[in-house]
Amino acid sequence: MPGAQQPRVGYVRWIICALLFLAATINYIDRQVIGILKPTLQAEFSWTEIDYANIVFAFQLAYAIGFIAAGRLIDRIGTRAGFALALIIWSLAAMLHAEAPALGPVAAMVLGWLGLGYSTNVAGFMFVRFLLGIGESGNFPAAIKTVAEWFPKRERALATGVFNSGTNVGALVTPLVVPFITYSYGWYWAFIATGIVGFVWLAAWLVLYHPPEQHPRITPAELALIRSDVPDAVTPVPWRKLIGYRQTWAFMIGKFLTDPIWWLYLFWIPDFLSRTYGLDLRNIGYPLVAIYLAADVGSIGGGWLSSWFLGWGWSLNRARKGAMLVMALAVVPVMFVAGVANLWVAVAVIGLATAAHQGWSANLFTLTSDMFPRQAIGSVVGLGGMSGAIGGMLIAKLTGYILESTGSYLLIFAMAGSGYLVALGIIHLLVPRLKPIHFE
Repeated sequence: MPGAQQPRVGYVRWIICALLFLAATINYIDRQVIGILKPTLQAEFSWTEIDYANIVFAFQLAYAIGFIAAGRLIDRIGTRAGFALALIIWSLAAMLHAEAPALGPVAAMVLGWLGLGYSTNVAGFMFVRFLLGIGESGNFPAAIKTVAEWFPKRERALATGVFNSGTNVGALVTPLVVPFITYSYGWYWAFIATGIVGFVWLAAWLVLYHPPEQHPRITPAELALIRSDVPDAVTPVPWRKLIGYRQTWAFMIGKFLTDPIWWLYLFWIPDFLSRTYGLDLRNIGYPLVAIYLAADVGSIGGGWLSSWFLGWGWSLNRARKGAMLVMALAVVPVMFVAGVANLWVAVAVIGLATAAHQGWSANLFTLTSDMFPRQAIGSVVGLGGMSGAIGGMLIAKLTGYILESTGSYLLIFAMAGSGYLVALGIIHLLVPRLKPIHFE
């Protein structure tokens, strides 16, 4: 009827997105603390570069194992229970970092039984990092599945970009908070304080999250918007069937080639700035904040860019891949950053690369919901996360050995600047046209 007032759509889905944003923030605070404290812990425990690489490797190994299991588990038990379980595990593990030296003798003994010899403090940190990786592996499968449940396809890239930007907020909060806590109370309390925050989020999640059809605050208009896409089938999809699709391999290879670059930034950029420009805990905060603030903008901007392309009438295939190409090209200058003499020029180049990575990541994640039905998304994201973590395991070892033997980041950044274009080329070869998969 002309002039009739349209029903209010509502905003509950954006409240859910805000919870995902906060979870990603906490997730990255907990995983990045050790990167900020690397020079401090390395001096206290006399770690070599290879010792530190082994500690990072333990996290990546668990992340690879946990990611595939987490995706499958979340598909089975649902996002509410699955997210809560992951949060409990990773927050406890984050706090246990404070007791890593005390846990070291037992961890070293167990690793010794497996034929692996490590000092007690290295073994202790490897154990808690492994536990952290198991818990944190549940974050992205749960978050991507939540976005698929709560948003229509036309809003998913933006919603993914918004929640994924929490990773950068966590990465920029950590270098401000952790040095303060460390100088005031010691590194022990830096791990305790950051680990506690997760339990505050858990309470909010259990109160505010319900499936759309069961949420007490959702309006009929908002529910209709969320369910405006063609309904998906509800038949569970086995892994062996998913592995048979080129679309699954496109996502997995994309993650394998580009996730390790983000791990490099997260765990080694503080060390790069420290050894190249002489920064320490007292003055490293602002450069890191600038880098990850840029990444935050990139995460939202990358999701917005593909939506903007769609608004201009581009096809889904052209919009997603066009946005990913822009991001892949923006990363290339980081290949030369190891030779930059000025700190803030280096920060700008790295910041551009981290922004581009997060814009890339937002669109890469969204490909899963573009191509797969809801009941398979958690498993596909789990497979991709496992692939990315395996790549992270390899780059951790490689970075440790390169730094131990050359003391230079030149080759490391050369790899970082070239991986995205290679990944996009492979994705396009495997999936020339994005279109939904309909399982029999």
